[in-house]
Amino acid sequence: MKDKSKKSRMKLLRFGRDFKPDERVILRDYLAIERTRLANERTLLSYIRSSLYLLLGAIAFFQLKEFANFKYVALTALVFSITFFIIGVYRFILLKKSLKRVYYKSEDMFKDKD
Repeated sequence: MKDKSKKSRMKLLRFGRDFKPDERVILRDYLAIERTRLANERTLLSYIRSSLYLLLGAIAFFQLKEFANFKYVALTALVFSITFFIIGVYRFILLKKSLKRVYYKSEDMFKDKD
């Protein structure tokens, strides 16, 4: 029972690591893929951060009751916040799938040489 919970915790800590290094893949190529994967995660976090800032701005504008015109600005900020979040997640998933495809193509290329 203890081993199963330890494995599930380790799986949570390995967020985003879908492929394992292979002896046939050159270390330089593997490290390049890892750098790109980490950059992709940083970009996702940047989109999330921007989305949260826009959401906080929208909430702040909604709190200003004396200025009726700010309600439109708040709605615009809310729409952009949701849009940024969706675009960020979409681009993250798209690049992650692309990295998997490139990695497995390079793995197949090395298999063909043997």
